[in-house]
Amino acid sequence: MKVSDPSVGKTRRTRRHLPPSEKYELWVSVLTGQATQREAAERYKVDRSTVVSVCKTAKQGALDALAAARPGRPGQSLEQAQLAEAKTEIDRLRATVTEQAVALHLHEGKARWD
Repeated sequence: MKVSDPSVGKTRRTRRHLPPSEKYELWVSVLTGQATQREAAERYKVDRSTVVSVCKTAKQGALDALAAARPGRPGQSLEQAQLAEAKTEIDRLRATVTEQAVALHLHEGKARWD
């Protein structure tokens, strides 16, 4: 009587750790449709579950980065943004006061200093 060995017929790959640049290339190839998950796994000599994990991690990382992005000038701290806004408001108020002073001068006239 023959007893079949459960490991016969299965190929086991050694674990391969991809550098970040290869993970990115793998993700882009799957994302753009240049390769299926199976083809990418074969090309990079990793398991398909690794491809799925890389794609899931890349997608989440991209979503987190987009969620953290705020419109406006990049690299400004909150204080710098508030300072720039305050300077803009000061310039606006200065122009308004100057305009009102000119209007008042034209309306009432200037007394002579004799």
